[in-house]
Amino acid sequence: MEIKDKIKKLISENDVCLFMKGIPESPQCGFSMAVSNVLKHLKVDFKGINVLEDENLRQGIKEFSDWPTIPQLYIKGEFIGGCDIVKEMFEKGELNTLLKNKKLI
Repeated sequence: MEIKDKIKKLISENDVCLFMKGIPESPQCGFSMAVSNVLKHLKVDFKGINVLEDENLRQGIKEFSDWPTIPQLYIKGEFIGGCDIVKEMFEKGELNTLLKNKKLI
């Protein structure tokens, strides 16, 4: 399976999908931990995808989203952003509103 197809499949099969370094239970970088913790705080059911397990996935997700950094958060197929954007949305209450509107919390 081509990496772009694998990414599309992961995003379509999971309402909330976080491409991260490590896994939600054991993030391997502070930025991934921050986004994972925000989602846990909001009690969101999400799928953490460890990009460290597959270099093709790690590069592929950056090209797929045209976003240079990891983590990357997708909600209902829509790219939301990386750590700074997610934290800012959380602090302003926008993330909570988005998740409620999508009936995910």
